[in-house]
Amino acid sequence: MATPAGPAARRREPGARGRLRVADRVYARIAARAAREALADAWSGRAERGGPPKVSVAAPGSTVTVRVAVDLPFPADFAALARAVRERIVAQVGGLTGTRVAEVVVVVERLVTGGAA
Repeated sequence: MATPAGPAARRREPGARGRLRVADRVYARIAARAAREALADAWSGRAERGGPPKVSVAAPGSTVTVRVAVDLPFPADFAALARAVRERIVAQVGGLTGTRVAEVVVVVERLVTGGAA
């Protein structure tokens, strides 16, 4: 009996089909959005807001390292906000790309004063 020659016969296991290469700019966009989402509650109800996060990434091999520079409201719990940013970036980048995040460096660029709106 002949072997089927259709598309189903040519399917291989996922690891044998090839590789996926995610561009650094994709990691950066995911990380920037995650940082904005993590800080959204801290900025809500404030008259003045900080600028968008500035993100740079390095993806050597199967891991990614993220550096994100953010503006934070003052006064605030900076350690808690930085932790929230790190956790959100790790979850979003890992969840959407399947890439392990080796390190997230959060740099506070500016403190923005100003009370509630």
